[in-house]
Amino acid sequence: MSINVTKKHNINIVGNKDAAQTVVFAHGFGSSQEAFESMLPYFERDYRIVLYDNVGGGKSDMAAFNTTKYSSLQGYVLDVIDIFRELGLKDVIYVGHSMSGMVGLLASLRHPEFFKKLVMVGASPRYLNDETASYVGGFTQEALEGVYDTMRTNYKAWTAGFSAMVMAAPDRPDLVNTFAGTLGAIRPDIALFAAKVIFESDYRSEISKSTVPVLVLQTKEDVAVPLTVGDYLHEHIKGSILKVVDTDGHFPHMREPKAVAEAILNFI
Repeated sequence: MSINVTKKHNINIVGNKDAAQTVVFAHGFGSSQEAFESMLPYFERDYRIVLYDNVGGGKSDMAAFNTTKYSSLQGYVLDVIDIFRELGLKDVIYVGHSMSGMVGLLASLRHPEFFKKLVMVGASPRYLNDETASYVGGFTQEALEGVYDTMRTNYKAWTAGFSAMVMAAPDRPDLVNTFAGTLGAIRPDIALFAAKVIFESDYRSEISKSTVPVLVLQTKEDVAVPLTVGDYLHEHIKGSILKVVDTDGHFPHMREPKAVAEAILNFI
C-alpha cells in the first residue's frame, strides 16, 4: 500500500481479511471512520472491512486539503477512486453516510466496476429547497447563511448546537459529544469551506444515471435530510430500495446500529 494514500486517509482494514467480499464504510461531514464502530460487529466475521477518513476530517492528513480540489464533491470522488485503485478493490459494497452517500454514487458513475452495491445513509442530492421544482431539501439559503455566520463567529458553540440538533438524541449525550468532538477537531476554516460546498451542492441531474443497485436508508425524522429527500432519491434512482429505520436524527448507524446493519445485510 502506498504510504501517501494510506496516511492521507488513515486507511484501516479490519474484519475477515480473507473474505471474498469487501465492505467500505465512508463517513459524512464532521464525522470520522469511528462513527461506524458500533456497526463493525455485524460485519467483521463475514466481510473484509475498509475504513477511511475524508480529507479534512478524522485523522486524515490535513495538509492534503486544498480549496481547488475540494471545491465540489468531485474532489472526494477522486479520493474514493484513488483508495479503490490503491487497494485493488472491485465489486465492493459501499456504505456512504450523508455527503459520502452522494460521493459513492458519483464515483459509481465513473467506475461502475468498483461497486457491487451502494448504500446511501441519510444522503442528499441537494440540501437547499428549490421552490421552482417543488423540491424540499431541508434548508433555505437564509438558514444556511445563519449557519455559516455562527460557524465564523463562534465555532465551538456552533459545534455543540449543531451536534445536538442533527444527532436528535437527547437520551444519548454520549453520541452528541462524540460527534461534537470530531466536528470540533476540524480546522474551522476547513469546516466552513466544506460545509458550503456540501450544503450548496446539487447533483439531482446525476442520480438517475446510476446503474448500481442502491439502498436508500433514512430515519423517520432528520433535520439535515428530511424524508422527502429519501423519497426523491428512491423515485429517481432506478430499481432502488427505500428503507426507513425506526429512529430519528441524521446518524442512524450510531443510534440504531443493529437495525441499520440488518437493513444492509438484507440488501446485500
